[in-house]
Amino acid sequence: MSIVLDGSQLTVEKLVQIARHNEPVELHPDALERIKVCRAMLERKIEQHEIMYGINTGIGEFSEVVLNDEQVKDFQKYLIYNHSAGIGEPAPIEYVRGAMVGRINVHAHGNSGCRPEITQTLIALLNKGVTPVVCQKGSVGASGDLAPMSQVALLMMGEGEAFYQGERMPSRVAMEKAGIPIPGLEARDGLATINGSNLLTAMSAIHLYDMDRWLRQAEIAAAMSLEGLLANLKPYDARLHQARGFSGAVRSANAIASYIKGSDLQTGKMKVKVQDAYSMRSTPQVIGAAHDAVAYAKSQVEIELNGVGDNPIFFPAEDLTLTGANFQGTPVAVPMEMAGATITMVSVLSERRLNRMLNPALSVGLPAFLTKGAGMFSGMMLSQYTADSLIVEQRILSAPASIQSIPAAADQEDFVSMGMNTAIKNAQILENANGVLGIEFMAAAQALDFRDFQNGIGVQKAREVIRRHVDHLDIDRPLYSDHTTMRDLVRGCEILEEVMVAIG
Repeated sequence: MSIVLDGSQLTVEKLVQIARHNEPVELHPDALERIKVCRAMLERKIEQHEIMYGINTGIGEFSEVVLNDEQVKDFQKYLIYNHSAGIGEPAPIEYVRGAMVGRINVHAHGNSGCRPEITQTLIALLNKGVTPVVCQKGSVGASGDLAPMSQVALLMMGEGEAFYQGERMPSRVAMEKAGIPIPGLEARDGLATINGSNLLTAMSAIHLYDMDRWLRQAEIAAAMSLEGLLANLKPYDARLHQARGFSGAVRSANAIASYIKGSDLQTGKMKVKVQDAYSMRSTPQVIGAAHDAVAYAKSQVEIELNGVGDNPIFFPAEDLTLTGANFQGTPVAVPMEMAGATITMVSVLSERRLNRMLNPALSVGLPAFLTKGAGMFSGMMLSQYTADSLIVEQRILSAPASIQSIPAAADQEDFVSMGMNTAIKNAQILENANGVLGIEFMAAAQALDFRDFQNGIGVQKAREVIRRHVDHLDIDRPLYSDHTTMRDLVRGCEILEEVMVAIG
């Protein structure tokens, strides 16, 4: 079933359905009418020779240069040429698709002034599986993602490259094969396609979706480790967290308790410590804080997804053109810095529980490094090294990019968001987090193999899924393939999905 874009109801989940799972897209009829009304107003203003930024003027430092009628016709083409200035490898297809979704939703407000054909072409590209080849690096996140979005705009002229049916080819060929007419660029069309932080926002939306699922898996891994370490379960009573009032902590405590439900640890017949280490009993507070940070970032990203991120902005009802900076990526970059840092924080927590399972002085009777052949065998000793190396990289990447502005365009653009750098590093933080959590899952399953008591329903199912992919470590073997398998298992969320079914 198609997702209808009207400028106001785009969520992170809907964007992921379109960008990642190829859900078809429609433009709401009211949105199409708004686009037409705005275009008519713009064309009237062009005929009246009203000075409007980026339409009959240059851009950036050249904004004071007024173009004549003949130059206006060609300006959009050269604007896209000179802004297609990125570098390096193509961004993943889902990111580019997400950026096009966001741009369509901006147009749907009827404040951008482009021709309807431009918006309709973006919709056709999504629905027919033609994705522009876009260099991921090159945007400073203001004026929007100009360099990458310009590679999207190249397709409006039948130029640049595209992916179609698994192949990379000239865009004109891809569009011809897919039956998509090339609309060309007229006054305003080019700038209306590129002047927003759509790629970094789409990346952030996809990352938030994955962060939420990763945090839910972090709670499953924590539940397994807590059982492996014979934890005192009182810290996971939701009443404790309700008394303090943070919703994320309540959510996290409830989740962990649900995974341990049915465990012998709940009966009171097993001896546990009066109070465990922080890395165990603080888990709901720490993961809960990450939930709250991700929820806040999601609220900000969804404002951006449903707002008018453009410049200039046209108000047909008032016959008004306003020039400002609604392309500025900072409102997305700042909360996404926090979201990425919290993923690193929870990864550190995961590694500390891993440490307790491996260290015989802390593991409550587990064999050293989770091997029965200590001395001859080293068990999972080196797994901790790998987790630690990933975490150090995450910590480096958690330094904020949003304070790293470097002025450009002869100081006309003298403060930029660097939000694309935030998005790029968050992708790597998440990938490393998958590896760290995968190693904790692997160690927790190994620890539970050495315990002899009834585990919780969710913990049992998670252990069962892990054992379908990675065998018990009886004698030492090369672990790189197991680590990579576990990373991919976390990324794919198979553990999460099966545990959710198991606990009902």
